[in-house]
Parts: sequence; structure tokens; C-alpha cells
Amino acid sequence: MIPTRFPADPEAPPGPEASGDPAREPRRLVPVKIYTRKGDDGTTGLLYGGRVPKDSPQPTAYGTVDELQAALGVARAEAEPELGDIVLHLERDLWVLMGELATDPGNRHKLTAGTTLVTDEMVVHLETLIDATSERFEPPTEFVVPGQNRVGALLDVARTVARRAERDAISAAVPGSAVVPYLNRLSDLLWTLARWQEGASLPTRSVGPA
Repeated sequence: MIPTRFPADPEAPPGPEASGDPAREPRRLVPVKIYTRKGDDGTTGLLYGGRVPKDSPQPTAYGTVDELQAALGVARAEAEPELGDIVLHLERDLWVLMGELATDPGNRHKLTAGTTLVTDEMVVHLETLIDATSERFEPPTEFVVPGQNRVGALLDVARTVARRAERDAISAAVPGSAVVPYLNRLSDLLWTLARWQEGASLPTRSVGPA
């Protein structure tokens, strides 16, 4: 499907079956180009205005969160419904993080809690999920080797991206932001979900005969 702007261009000429009455004519959708060429100078636009270099802390941080969201999408595509619903909620949360990280601090007052601003309640929700999921498997007593099954392995990949997003967000989030705590809990939750999906984790040390 070709992306379109809406409302349509009111100046679009009528088609061959037009009645001649503008009030009775359907409004035409105007195609929108995917590329804008505005970033060819190495800068990118921020939410609510302003431009920064693409390799500055903010685009670096929300770009990693975008990568994390994509990694979660791959995991969700392989997940059974219960896990899929949990991951979908996390993916939607990450839009909130990207909105906050993509906003200049001077425009922070324009953000909406839970929509473009990460809240403490969102962090608490992750802690609740961690606690509930931890009761569904026997916790490993040492480091584990990822890859016992496909879904667990995909969740571990997402976990490592979450850790990188957390590191990147430290220099991008403003003091008092809940972005870094959220990403910290999210990586813990993804570890927990991966162990739940594996059932029995593979320890780093062999327990067989020498």
C-alpha cells in the first residue's frame, strides 16, 4: 500500500466523472514519499521540533530502542499466544520510550504520561511481570548458555539489545526520567521470560563426566 496523507489535497483536480460541485466531490488522497532528503546532511528531526546530528546521544538511544522493538517482534512472531500478548505490550511501551528520547528537553513539558513519557507505573508493571513469571520455573543457580529452544534464544537476543539500549539511554535521558530504569527492568524481564520458555536451562559448566 502506498502511504497517503489525510485529509487529502483539496486542490486536486476533479476526475472524469466529477459533478463539478466541489462540495459533492470525494477528497483525493495524496501519496506521501517515504524519503524526504532532509536527513542527507546527517541530521534528523526531533519530536516537537529541532534537529540534531544522527550520531548524537538522542538518535543513538532511540535507534537502539527501535532495534530492540524489532528484536521483540521476531520473538513475538514465534511465540505462543500468552507470551505473544506480553511481548506485544512491551513493543507498544517502546514507542513511549522512543517518543521521550526523541524530544528536546526544552519541549519535555509537551509530553503525555504513558503515551510519549515513560512513567514509574510502567516500571512497576515490569517488576510485577518479573515476579509472576519467576514463579513458573525453577531458577538456575549459575549463568546459562542461551539456545535451549528458538523462542528462548530470541528473547535472549532481545535482552542483550535492551542492555545496550540502557547504556545508550544514560547519556540521552534527562535527570529524573524513568527511561533507564524501564530498560533495566525490561532486560531482567526478558531474561526471566527466556528462562520460562526454556523450562530447563543449560548451565555454563558441564555436569557430565570429565
